[in-house]
Amino acid sequence: MSGARDETHEHDGAAPEEIPEATVDGPPAAVARGTRRRTKKIVAWTAVGTLVLLVVSGGAIYYRLNSNIKSFPAEAMSAERPPAAVPDATGNTPVNVLLIGSDSRGGANSGLGGGESGTARSDTTILLHVYADHKHAIGISIPRDTLVTIPACRLPDGSWTSERTHTMFNEAFSVGETDAGNPACTQNTVEKLTGLRVDHTIVANFEGFAAMTKAVHGVEVCLPNDIYQGDVNPNLGAKGDLLLSKGKQNVQGQQALDYVRLRHGIGDGSDIGRMLRQQAFLGSLVSKIKGQGINPTTLLPLADAATRSLVVDPGLASVAKLLEFGSSLKNIDLRDLKFLTTPWRFSGERVELVHPAVDTLWATLKADRTIDGQDAAGSPTTPPATSAPSAPASPSGTPGAGVKLVVLDGTATTGLAGKAATTLEKAGFSVSGTVTATSQEYDTTVVEYGAGRRADAQKVAALFPGATLSPVSTAGIRLVLGKNYTLGQDGGAEPTGTPTALPSTVVADARSADQDTCANTVFGSGG
Repeated sequence: MSGARDETHEHDGAAPEEIPEATVDGPPAAVARGTRRRTKKIVAWTAVGTLVLLVVSGGAIYYRLNSNIKSFPAEAMSAERPPAAVPDATGNTPVNVLLIGSDSRGGANSGLGGGESGTARSDTTILLHVYADHKHAIGISIPRDTLVTIPACRLPDGSWTSERTHTMFNEAFSVGETDAGNPACTQNTVEKLTGLRVDHTIVANFEGFAAMTKAVHGVEVCLPNDIYQGDVNPNLGAKGDLLLSKGKQNVQGQQALDYVRLRHGIGDGSDIGRMLRQQAFLGSLVSKIKGQGINPTTLLPLADAATRSLVVDPGLASVAKLLEFGSSLKNIDLRDLKFLTTPWRFSGERVELVHPAVDTLWATLKADRTIDGQDAAGSPTTPPATSAPSAPASPSGTPGAGVKLVVLDGTATTGLAGKAATTLEKAGFSVSGTVTATSQEYDTTVVEYGAGRRADAQKVAALFPGATLSPVSTAGIRLVLGKNYTLGQDGGAEPTGTPTALPSTVVADARSADQDTCANTVFGSGG
C-alpha cells in the first residue's frame, strides 16, 4: 500500500548553528547518512515536547523565540466551523489541538515519497483532546491514507478550491502545492471529519527534533528485532549496517529519527504500525521530560530550533500564548495521557474509518468523556450533552418548517424510526421516509447533511441530544438513529443524552504515556 513507500529525502537547508551536533548521533553509518540527507522530516510530537520545554525556559529568551514563530492566516479557516466547546460546571473548557507533521518532498528525492517537488504532505496527524479539568488528555492518530472529504480550502492566491470526496487525508496538507503546506486545510478537514472544533493547530518540522532528544539525553524505545540501513531506506538495495538493536535502548538524534520514521523490517510495513511506535515514542519523551527535567542552560539552542520549526494558528502566534497553553498541560499525569488510533480498516491500498465506532469516538470527545465512558473526573454519569447547538426557530414558529429529511434506523429496534419521525413531524419537519440503515450497530445518532444544509441539520440535531453532525457529499439530510436514542416505557422514543461506550476492542488498543515501551508497537506480521 502507499503507506509502505520509502520516505528518505534530501534536506534543502542547514540546521540552526546552535545545534549542528544534534543531527549526527548514532553509529558511523548513521552519521554519514545523516550528513548526506539532512532529513527535513517533520514530527508532530515535537510540538508537545516544545510546549513543555517552553514552560520552563522563562522569559529571558522571549523576544528571540517570538520572532521565530510563524502562523497561517485566520481567513484560511472554514466559514462553517463546529461550535466551540461549552465550559463545564466549574467554568473550565476542553481544548482540541491539532498536531501536524509534514514531510517536504522537494529536491532530487521528490518521487520517493510519492509527492511532487516543492509540495509538503502531512505524514503524521494527531488530534489532542485536553479535557476540561486539564488533568487528562488523549491523542487520536488519524491514518494518513484515510479516505475522507476534503472541504473547500484557501489557496495561496486567495482563491478557494472545490470540495473533494473519497480523497486521502494527507492530501489536505498539500492543497496549494507549496513547500510550507496548508495547515488550515488540514484543520478544516479534521473539523469536517469529526464535528469537533479545533481550537489550535501546530505544525512542527524536523529542525527541533534531534536537538530535543539530545537535550533530554535520549528517549527509551523498544524494537522486536534488529533494524538495518536497508529497512530505513528500502531503495538502498542491500541490508546495510545495523542501525537499531533489538530490545530496549536509548536513542537520540539520528537514531531517534530513524525509529520514528521506521516502517520496513518490522510488522507489515504499513503506516499503521509506525503510528503505534510514534505514540510510544511521544509517551516516552513526555515521561523523560517530566521525570528528569531540563537544565535551563541547555534550553536556548533547543527552544530556538524548536520554535523555528513551528507554524501555528493565529491564536498561538507568540511565545506568550504558547507558554500559557503549555502551562495548562503541566498537570496531566502520565497515566492520564493516552493515545489511540481512529477505528479503521483497510480498503484496498487505502484506509476507511469504521462506523459507528468512529462516530462514538467523536461523540465521546464532544461530551468530554474518557474512552471508558467516564467523565474526566471519574464519574460514570454527566449531565445530558448536546453535540449540536439549538437552532433558532423558523419564521413560521416551528423549527422544522420547510426542512425535508429521511429517517434511518441504525439499531434494529422495532418502531424506533417511526417514533423519531413523529417527533420530527410535531416540530414541523417533513419526513419523506423511514428505512433501515445498512448497519444496525450505530451507537450514536448521526445527522448527515449535504452542502449548504448545516443550519437545517442543527435544527434536527437539537431534537436528539447526543446526536453528532456529519457532512456528506450527497444532497439532503438523513437522520441515522443510534443506540443512544431508545424507546421509553410508554413506547415513546427518548434520547439517553450521553454517548454509549466505545467498543472494548477500541479501548483495548489505547496506550498511556507510562506504558512499557515494548508494548503495542507492531502491527501485522513480520515483527
